[in-house]
Amino acid sequence: MWKKILGYSYNLTSLTGILLAGAGTALIVIFLAIGIISGLENPYLGILIYFVFPGILVLGLFLIPLGILLTRKRMQREGRTEVPLYPILDLNDRRQRLKAVFFIVATIFFLLLLAVASIKGYDYTESTEFCGKLCHTVMEPEYVAWSGSPHARVRCAECHIGPGAEWFVKAKLSGLKQVYRVLTNTYPAPIETPIPNLRPARDTCEGCHWPAKFYSGKQKIFYHYASDEKNTLREINLLLNLGTTPKTPHASGIHWHVGSEVFYIARDAKRQDIPYVAVKGKDGKITEYHDTDKPLNQTEINKKGTRLMDCIDCHNRPSHIFHSPGKEIDESFVSGTIDSSLPFFRKIAIEILSKDYKTTAEAKAAIASGIRGYYAETYPDLTKTRAPAIERAITEVQQIYQRNFFPTMKVAWNTHADNIGHFYFPGCFRCHDGKHRSADGKVISKDCTICHEVLDQKQENIAPGTKVSGFVHPIDIGDEVETTGCYECHQAGAM
Repeated sequence: MWKKILGYSYNLTSLTGILLAGAGTALIVIFLAIGIISGLENPYLGILIYFVFPGILVLGLFLIPLGILLTRKRMQREGRTEVPLYPILDLNDRRQRLKAVFFIVATIFFLLLLAVASIKGYDYTESTEFCGKLCHTVMEPEYVAWSGSPHARVRCAECHIGPGAEWFVKAKLSGLKQVYRVLTNTYPAPIETPIPNLRPARDTCEGCHWPAKFYSGKQKIFYHYASDEKNTLREINLLLNLGTTPKTPHASGIHWHVGSEVFYIARDAKRQDIPYVAVKGKDGKITEYHDTDKPLNQTEINKKGTRLMDCIDCHNRPSHIFHSPGKEIDESFVSGTIDSSLPFFRKIAIEILSKDYKTTAEAKAAIASGIRGYYAETYPDLTKTRAPAIERAITEVQQIYQRNFFPTMKVAWNTHADNIGHFYFPGCFRCHDGKHRSADGKVISKDCTICHEVLDQKQENIAPGTKVSGFVHPIDIGDEVETTGCYECHQAGAM
């Protein structure tokens, strides 16, 4: 009976294709329904629904006509006279008419199903789950950092690819190389940054942050705590001179760089050592600034080529932000997540977080035992009277570790330099170090007031009510405050 119904498709190849097509269709519908009903979001489930199962369906649909073709050719070679050169369709024959209707309906159904899978698959490859969770170990640091960043509601593809077919194709071709590295376990640890051929920020970032909007100042208060017994609070009230595309001939500030054409050459792949800067004036004249300590010669300049500075050269960690132990503890004090009245807590927490651990589990155990042990030995009464506060603080420090340290991928808070500011990394001082000089004697200024002004400052070495005229270091370090970069001390101690 089945042979009569299936005709030329009654062969092993076509039957296999029918089974695969049916199985693929059923699996797509069932798992899609499970995902919709349960609301389950799993990166591996997406791979199955949008890639593996449709692949099975397509393979089955390919095998069905292949089996028919091979069967007809075999029968023709055997000299069977009932096999015509081409298939005959007679719609007057009720059986053939039903087969034709079934074929048309099935074709439309399968095409619609594949179209839906293709569209959803495209959308899935643009999702943060695909980018961050599929290769869990590899991308865990970037995904965790993104989840707590100001861009946590911006999909990865919106920054890494942006709009347009050209960059979509480039990204997917680049992604094939990354998939190969993951499958063959040849990916670098940590993931290398910066990305050499990242799409220019003007095509992505400026879709939301267009330069002309940054023209005024912004007041910001920075809270720091001393690593003393009282975890003494320090406040710095700053006015950030944002500046940007000039609204007047005299407008200037931090975002002046975006409104001007600034070119540079980095000696290293991380873009931390910048010996050459060139600025194009409004009159078209190029002014070149060379690092007086380690200048490049003209041959090196010509060989390396310059890079046009854009947003990402300063905002190089807009989403994948890792914070130092000191900054994290300060923010936990401010938010009340950690009780700042626990004596010497900042000091002991930073010391424990700054040690090397082979695994996250080892780190969490060391944090718990280290903090409990410190208070049991130094402040035994607190282990009874303040036990809940100590335990809450331990949990928060463990979470701080999990947000900023990833031993498997060899990532710590200071693995990747953050070029905003200059507290923990060279940042601004890569160029604004007072050592970049032009042929006519101009120097790229190191004057702090170009970018920000101290409105007020509160700390233990400033008498209450005193009006400061500039930054006052909490410890008297003499001329070092002018000659040494902040990062040279703060990165080492994660303060």
